[in-house]
Amino acid sequence: MSSTEPSTDLPSLAREVEEFVAAAGWDQPPQLFALVPTADLLKAQPELAGQLDPKAALTPIAQDQLPEEDLSEALAGIMWPDAVHGCALVQEIVVLPPAAEEELAADSGSADVPESGSQVVTRLSAASSATEGGSLDVWYDTEKVQIFDPSTGKNLTYSE
Repeated sequence: MSSTEPSTDLPSLAREVEEFVAAAGWDQPPQLFALVPTADLLKAQPELAGQLDPKAALTPIAQDQLPEEDLSEALAGIMWPDAVHGCALVQEIVVLPPAAEEELAADSGSADVPESGSQVVTRLSAASSATEGGSLDVWYDTEKVQIFDPSTGKNLTYSE
């Protein structure tokens, strides 16, 4: 394994995966990457030496498209070989400021429903099994959550 610790290498690995996925644009289905030790990959396939960063602890390898069934079921059924030390899943989730949420609520008729708690707005792939009025489990990376002031719409997550 590389001398670089995988835990300290995760930000650059996440950036590499994000740049790869971003190149395809918005509205992409969830994408899965196997995380393989770079040193092991280079040993098994030395012809990749010019394409990989030999100092990176892990290299992300894009996998085939996930089945269109329930994402959690698809992920639960994956069996990874020993060479894979982890995985990264990329899924587009859009969280809107309060003004946009109000507009969507008015459009969807939910403005007529009494408030019962917080609302999360998400944008899903057409391949999602979600249905209108149905229940949906959503997982999100708390490191990437953005919080907005309801009265001003100002992003409270990032200081200026």
